[in-house]
Amino acid sequence: MEKISRIRNIGISAHIDSGKTTLSERILFYAGRIHRMQEVHTGQGGGATMDFMDLERERGITITSAATQVAWQDKSINLIDTPGHVDFTVEVERSLRVLDGAIMILCAVGGVQSQSITVDQQMKRYRVPRIAFVNKMDRTGADPDRVRQDLTGKLGLNVVPIQLHMGSGDDFKGVIDLIAMEAITFAGKDGEKVVRGPIPEAYVQAADKARHDMLEALSMYNDCLLEMLLENQPVGESLIRRVIREATINRDIVPMMMGSAFKNKGVQPLLDAVCDYLPSPLDRSYFARDHDNEGTETPLPSDPDAPLVAMVFKIADESFGQLSYVRVYQGRLAKGQQYRNARTSRVLRVGRIVRMHANDREDITDAGPGDIIALLAVDCASGDTICGEGVNYSLESIFVADPVISLSITPASSADQERMAKALSRFMKEDPTFRVSTDPETAETVIAGMGELHLDVYIERMRREFKAHVTVGAPNVSYREAPTVEAEFNYRHKKQTGGSGQFAHVVGRLIPLGPDADATYEFEDNITSGRIPGEYIPAVNKGFQAAMKKGPLAGYEIVGCKMCLDDGSFHAVDSSEMAFRIAGRDAFIEAFRKSKPCLQEPIMTVEVETPTEFQGPIVGDLNSRRGIIMETTARDTYTVIRAEVPLANMFGYATVVRGLSRGMATFSMEMCRYAQVPTRLAEEIINQRREKNQQTARK
Repeated sequence: MEKISRIRNIGISAHIDSGKTTLSERILFYAGRIHRMQEVHTGQGGGATMDFMDLERERGITITSAATQVAWQDKSINLIDTPGHVDFTVEVERSLRVLDGAIMILCAVGGVQSQSITVDQQMKRYRVPRIAFVNKMDRTGADPDRVRQDLTGKLGLNVVPIQLHMGSGDDFKGVIDLIAMEAITFAGKDGEKVVRGPIPEAYVQAADKARHDMLEALSMYNDCLLEMLLENQPVGESLIRRVIREATINRDIVPMMMGSAFKNKGVQPLLDAVCDYLPSPLDRSYFARDHDNEGTETPLPSDPDAPLVAMVFKIADESFGQLSYVRVYQGRLAKGQQYRNARTSRVLRVGRIVRMHANDREDITDAGPGDIIALLAVDCASGDTICGEGVNYSLESIFVADPVISLSITPASSADQERMAKALSRFMKEDPTFRVSTDPETAETVIAGMGELHLDVYIERMRREFKAHVTVGAPNVSYREAPTVEAEFNYRHKKQTGGSGQFAHVVGRLIPLGPDADATYEFEDNITSGRIPGEYIPAVNKGFQAAMKKGPLAGYEIVGCKMCLDDGSFHAVDSSEMAFRIAGRDAFIEAFRKSKPCLQEPIMTVEVETPTEFQGPIVGDLNSRRGIIMETTARDTYTVIRAEVPLANMFGYATVVRGLSRGMATFSMEMCRYAQVPTRLAEEIINQRREKNQQTARK
């Protein structure tokens, strides 16, 4: 248990370009894992260690989450660097699912940005304690006080600063540790020397006030600390650290620290805080479903002697076989042993266990609770639970968002067809947000994902890694069809062909669920007195759901329906499950046509950061794209514009916004909600869809 208490499993998450990979590089350097720091954008020395794919180094972005292990103090830190782009959000999702704690990075100028909100939701979903690190304190306009207000106001977090900054922008010298009341500066060629000394006279008064505010905030979570404050007694460092640790693990507070990863300032104190305040596997409570006991929730103690329970959270298909990333929750995973996949009930044999360092690997013989390792050539899927003898548990799976954009792709030749199929099969296995289907009308292969960049990266990987050349069609938006008014149905399915026929009669209502509903479909069974036998009711429900896959307006998926089955009748001989399923399907279509259906389109939250001089043209362009400006915030020479814009009008926006701002503006975009398409545009979309179907039929 002593060894387990020294493990820290942490992830680094943030908005795009907040400095996640730069911070990871500094952590690796100061912990002695690498001997020279490399930068993300310059490609010096081949680019950042954690961005090991060629595409990542060329584009200067993180595409896949990368894992490594470092030692700091007497602790062993498993570190996962995650992407910032919303297109690769599943990488963040599955990493946070298996981590015990996290560092949430915020730009000292940008503050809480659109992707920061998504990351916050993910951390709350998996109940992950965090430390907030305000990065880029060396930038002009850095304002950690405003960042704190953003964290409190926009994310509802109880932020407790445990450091005070000495200067900002070009004058940023270091930080004041409010616990030890020391000034911390960084010397040496690469900031490797941490210099602790007395607080400069100019900051003494501000530091005293900041420390008092910190102690007042912490006293809410410890009676002993509260008493000492009320009696004006000096508070010891060890008590402060213990209270911060307990409150952070309980997610009552978020300690806030600051620095500049690029200028090598503030990283070592952050590593100290990870060891001191973030939880070990022993400090987190995890549960699994026990399928031998009616799926009841069972706690998972971090006990190396208990039967194995581990989760596969990510897979990568490589030339020598599948690489499966695994988090061990209890028990030991040993080389050469056999275990069971809880989903498939198949026995799997562990031939090789490796500890990952970005793309490099180191062989190990076994792994215990809290370890994050990888298995080679083991047949499993992302989200699978691996169990030892005597247990039949499954762990909560990973949340997967639905795709919002699709493209048709056509192989250039028959040889490319085979290579393309192989690539698509691998990508689908690796990434649950990447979907592949065949259009039934055109027989085209359609790929769907989270955004243009997401699909662009996979098409490029197909070309580079599989030598598969494809022709890419125009992007298609994933529209939805939805009812707007309540409609009744009274449908009788009757078919007589000699011998036993088919008979089913269903009566009920279709009720729109509305835009704020949690579900896209609900079914209500109001049948009484056996008007329809109970064994036929699930068939009616299946019929309703089958009809929702393709709407009558333009062939898009139907959402937002509550189906109430109120009455009906059956025939003792001619009724069957098949008859009621057909009746349910046809009754749904009849009711949906009467419900004044509308088209819905995905609306994106767009955030543009631009020099203020280009604000006018960018706002005008967003308005021309049917965008609604939600907020504009001026920050020194920059302005941040937040808008909601239909996805259909955002294709190719990266090129346009660069042109409007002489390449100085940056933007991010993520899915917000679905909203009704204006009637005129809806008619155009429906007519285009029908014309396309007619052309296909003529071919």
